[in-house]
Amino acid sequence: MTVNALIPRQPVPALNVSLTDGGRFVLGAAPGERFDLIVFYRGLHCPICAKYLIELERLASQFAERGVNLIAVSSDDEERGKLMAEKVKASGVKFGYGLSLHAARQWGLYISTSRGKTSIGLEEPALFSEPGVFLVRPDGTLYYGAVQTMPFARPLFQDLLGAIDFAIKADYPARGEYTGAL
Repeated sequence: MTVNALIPRQPVPALNVSLTDGGRFVLGAAPGERFDLIVFYRGLHCPICAKYLIELERLASQFAERGVNLIAVSSDDEERGKLMAEKVKASGVKFGYGLSLHAARQWGLYISTSRGKTSIGLEEPALFSEPGVFLVRPDGTLYYGAVQTMPFARPLFQDLLGAIDFAIKADYPARGEYTGAL
């Protein structure tokens, strides 16, 4: 099975997930003024994900100042999604759960198989998606995307803030859009 590559300036796949606060997140229903930042994470079992999402929560107000909505999404069930939101002390970041692996693949995420218990003693799900970070414009098109095959070496949120500032100031277009002959 191949992994899809999303194309900048083109529509992204649908995203409709339950939120740990009882609501739903439907991409495009109430977009951020400038972007929605969608952070796909591996799940509660991943200590690197927790550290990464704690940093996102720490910077949530700075993203909000720039007109960016934040959501972290995994394939975890409701209980595990709520536990991760509690671990992160989420208030500025919405937490979505129950992402189907089919939807994960549509977003171009890599899928891994369980290796048993992680270093923090939690069992990995049988199948789960690896990380991805996406900035989606209010019109539903991709501005920025990064996917990983591993839990480490992810884009730094502080760097993304600087990139967003530059993109706003320079009205910088999404890049990587060319799909023609080479």
